[in-house]
Amino acid sequence: MRFHRPLVILVCLCLFTPVTSSLAGRRAPDQQQEKPDGPPSYRITRATSPIKIDGVIDEPAWQHALRMTLDYEVQPGENIPPPVKTVCLITYDSTHLYVAFHAFDPHPEQIRAHITDRDKPYRDDFVGVMLDTFNDQRRGYEFFVNPVGVQMDLTRNEVGSGDVEDDSWDAIWKSAARITAKGYDVEFAIPLSSIRFADSSGEQTWRIAPFRAYPRTVRHQIFSVPLDRSDNCFMCQMPKVTGFEGIKAGRDLELDPTLTARRTDALEDEDDLSSPFKNGKLDTQAGVSARWGVTPNISLNAAINPDFSQVEADAAQLDVNTRFALFYPEKRPFFMEGADYFQTPFRAVYTRAVADPAWGLKITGKPGRQAIGVFAARDRVTNLIFPSNQGSDFASLDQDVNVGVFRYRRDLGKSSTVGVLATGRDGGDYSNRVFGIDGLLRFTATDSVNFQLLGSRTRYPSDLADEYDQPHGDFSGSALHVLYIHDDRNWSWWAGRETLSQGFRADLGFIPRVDTKKNVAGVQHNFWGTKDTWYTRITVAAEASQIKDHTGTVTDEVNDFYLRFDGPLQSWLNLDLYQGKEWYDGVTYDKIWGHMFFNIRPTGDFTCSLEGEYGDAIDYTNSRPATITSLEPGMTYDLRHFGLEAYHRYEVLDVPGGRLYRANLTQLRMVYQFNVRMFVRAIIHHLDLVRNTGLYVDEVAPRTRSFFTQLLFSYKLNPQTVFFLGYSDNRLGEYGIDLTRTNRTLFIKLGYAWLG
Repeated sequence: MRFHRPLVILVCLCLFTPVTSSLAGRRAPDQQQEKPDGPPSYRITRATSPIKIDGVIDEPAWQHALRMTLDYEVQPGENIPPPVKTVCLITYDSTHLYVAFHAFDPHPEQIRAHITDRDKPYRDDFVGVMLDTFNDQRRGYEFFVNPVGVQMDLTRNEVGSGDVEDDSWDAIWKSAARITAKGYDVEFAIPLSSIRFADSSGEQTWRIAPFRAYPRTVRHQIFSVPLDRSDNCFMCQMPKVTGFEGIKAGRDLELDPTLTARRTDALEDEDDLSSPFKNGKLDTQAGVSARWGVTPNISLNAAINPDFSQVEADAAQLDVNTRFALFYPEKRPFFMEGADYFQTPFRAVYTRAVADPAWGLKITGKPGRQAIGVFAARDRVTNLIFPSNQGSDFASLDQDVNVGVFRYRRDLGKSSTVGVLATGRDGGDYSNRVFGIDGLLRFTATDSVNFQLLGSRTRYPSDLADEYDQPHGDFSGSALHVLYIHDDRNWSWWAGRETLSQGFRADLGFIPRVDTKKNVAGVQHNFWGTKDTWYTRITVAAEASQIKDHTGTVTDEVNDFYLRFDGPLQSWLNLDLYQGKEWYDGVTYDKIWGHMFFNIRPTGDFTCSLEGEYGDAIDYTNSRPATITSLEPGMTYDLRHFGLEAYHRYEVLDVPGGRLYRANLTQLRMVYQFNVRMFVRAIIHHLDLVRNTGLYVDEVAPRTRSFFTQLLFSYKLNPQTVFFLGYSDNRLGEYGIDLTRTNRTLFIKLGYAWLG
């Protein structure tokens, strides 16, 4: 299938879209109906009076609201009575869904609550609800609030790939909380215009699950009904709530104009640290983003000349002795929202491949049993990854490209799906097309098959193909993923196959390696603790995998033996022992190595971790056997208003003849939160890499140092009405030159959310 322009994808939307104008416990008899074949069912009624969101649950409407008590601890205990009492109240009116919690605590002085930016306080106490507004047991929303009123909102996708929960989605909603002598109380109001639901004038049935996190010696997870650990469909176990008669989503029109100003000063010659420093010009741009609920189940996002830059610096990674491109998660809000619509087993859509778009357009929605996602943009930068079995290469074309993605998914049965994905990227003599099908087939509550088949067609400019040894003219490729998984309370086993041909390219995705045929199989067993054991769970597992290239050469062979302990003080320990082979540059290397990770949170304010690796490795730069040793200690320290994260990675690589290099990478992140809307943050990254030049075949700098700093002031009235003021700079030193500033940037951003 060939797309001549990404906007053609929008036409497909019309072809697939029809024409249309866990958990609850014991309740009052008039609200709850027991169902012998599933979770209980409830009836919700409209609010009988106005509700003020102030954290004081005293309005008359709460006396008539749907009442749910959270009677079950589901983790680490298995459906046992919880250590604390929690009551959830839910009602609605024509514009909002209202939720309130009485979170009782016999020791309120031990409540863990920190003032942070939104979507951050997951280590705290918090309460909230999970919503399946379409009652399709596949995709929903989550809204949580901690005891000092900090909001967390997420989407939940149980039929995608990758993380089930995604906190990149942001809604504009109200919340308030207060700590009391008996625990803490929370109120919040969710605008119906902020969520999608079925277009119906009559009654609707949603699934609603109230939840409480109660972290102490262990992190207790508390629900209103028991959860079956042998049922992998969590949303299938959420109770049904019927009512919501006559609700409408409204226009849900949001306009977000932005004004950004940026100045970057840099060396005249970035490759010459001794060149003079040159002041840049002030670049001022105005842009606008828009969000519109076309129907209650379809939304449109558009942006013209927006500020697509991110204000959160990427975590630094050690790019030494690596073969393949490093993955960096998306941090730009426009791309993050609704990203789960485009998730598939292969990472065929990676929006960071869109580096500098002049405009963007995105449509997502779920009409009936269908889910649709469309994305199109004009990108002013064309970055390319050239994958192979042995490594990744990189290039950038000095030309604009049109990009487009079309995603369609159809629900099957109770919780299965099938879908299609198409991506297009083209400009000048360059083009890349990808098209394929995928699906998640759940045969039982514990057995499923995940599959995807993709085909690609690519064309590079002739001079680029010559320079990077790529095929000339149009060439094609294919990719296949099939994975069977059985997963119940005690046992898991899996087996699968994945193949990527030499010619497969997914330039709008992240596929750093091709020319592979991989087989994998594994088994895992869980030993569950009780209140009388020191552990809450012990997991043992083994997995074997093998990768061949298209000639039949075994390039990778790994046997992994895995052990995990979950213990007191919110601690866990992972241990992996690997044995295998790796073929590189015509030589097969036998390898045995180990990896460990330990994390513990002894108090509500302090967390520490230690990660390490030791064993056989390969010196990829000089093609010879090596031994790697790495340690990565980390810690977080949270006060009421102040947060600190610190991580350090120490890595050495030894080869015959001595130590090849020693690397130290330090990362610090410090935040002072004045209140829930305003903070100042500093980020520091420092790398010190020392090499033994006598052990390298080619010339290298004996020492390389880099130093990155970012300082940001942020004020957020809501996720879109924001003020950012920031400064960042980079310094580099090598070949005997001390740390020299290579660039510095000062930026300011104003954004305003207008709601219609």
